[in-house]
Amino acid sequence: MLVAQHAQSRIRLTACATLTLFVASGIMTEMKARKVIVAYSGGLDTSVIIHWLRAQYDCQVVAFTADVGQGVGELEGLEAKAKRTGAEKLVLSDLREEFVSDFVFPALRASAVYEGVYLLGTSLARPLIGKYLVEVARAEDADAICHGATGKGNDQVRFELTGYALHPEIKVIAPWRTWSMRGRSDLMEYCETHSIPITATREKPYSMDRNLFHCSYEGGVLEDPWTEPDEEMFLLTTAPERAPDTPRYVEIQFESGNPVAVDGQRLSPAKLLERLNSLAGEHGVGRIDIVENRFVGMKSRGVYETPGGTILHTAHRGLEQLCLDREEMHLRDQLIPKYATLVYNGFWYAPEREAMQVMIDHIQKNVSGEVRVKLYKGSCQVVGRRSDRSLYSEAHVTFEADDVYSQADAEGFIKLNALRLRLGNPRRK
Repeated sequence: MLVAQHAQSRIRLTACATLTLFVASGIMTEMKARKVIVAYSGGLDTSVIIHWLRAQYDCQVVAFTADVGQGVGELEGLEAKAKRTGAEKLVLSDLREEFVSDFVFPALRASAVYEGVYLLGTSLARPLIGKYLVEVARAEDADAICHGATGKGNDQVRFELTGYALHPEIKVIAPWRTWSMRGRSDLMEYCETHSIPITATREKPYSMDRNLFHCSYEGGVLEDPWTEPDEEMFLLTTAPERAPDTPRYVEIQFESGNPVAVDGQRLSPAKLLERLNSLAGEHGVGRIDIVENRFVGMKSRGVYETPGGTILHTAHRGLEQLCLDREEMHLRDQLIPKYATLVYNGFWYAPEREAMQVMIDHIQKNVSGEVRVKLYKGSCQVVGRRSDRSLYSEAHVTFEADDVYSQADAEGFIKLNALRLRLGNPRRK
């Protein structure tokens, strides 16, 4: 009865910034927030959040923006915009190199793909952003962090699991779970009322999230899984039918599972990914359209562009075929669904993910060499690979005469493997 009464009434917060939240048990608890660090993108949700926090709770607000490769255009003018909506200041951190080296590359070494398709672009960025939300909160002597993720999605879980893992006592404010606004139309009306500049419109209200690894699109017109995405929506890739008629060959060098050079030129992790994004995007490589299973239990339609990441995953797998022992590779492959699900669900800092990474990285120590891929009208195909760590033996596999393999040995091998089948035959009858 008490929970129902609370759910039916709007919570009035005092001027001293008392915030009322639901906890897991369903009982209402009070939390005071003196200073809040907001994960700020300058988009619709976070623009409203800064103004709303100040107006409702009278607390100090610091905006934090992580540059994870969303593009210069999305970062221009953010400080002035954040201050116009009520933030004391903006903290902007360039995390592009750390994002690629410490999050994208470990997932690449694990061949992490969620539900067979999704390369986890958003999922990999959130724990990094959450890490720095906590660091900024400590530096600013703030007692709470805030994000703009909705109560329906995965990002709320990713941000908060990261926050609690790295700062167990941190307070978390999630406006979508407490305020009266129920959808993007309400937010746009709020912006119009309070003169908050936004890029989303009522005619094109789908949500975008871009970083150096990918760009995602969801919501709005994309909520109907039958609706084909508008070609004008895509930012990173050319339509395959409009891509060049001449294929492009790209050579990628790996060391211990990490890409280090493109076409013979050694590059930093972020620069390497930027280069591959450009090459793959020109040839229409890296688009997917999926209906995925969110952690909270519902299905969601998402459209993703991961141009450079598609090249890296394809090339990495091609090199592993040369360099990994069969059972090593099969063992790692068994871990892919579990690893990818942990990342997707927000458990980057969980001990099981970290333990899996140690084993995966040990397996990857011999994945060094070069791979040549062919880009052509949306496709990325391995057409060559070589390595001084290769386990491939042309002398053993040749169809011509050889002196290293006795074909007669296969008879005993087959009969031993068939023994249990032969002994079990009467039972099957």
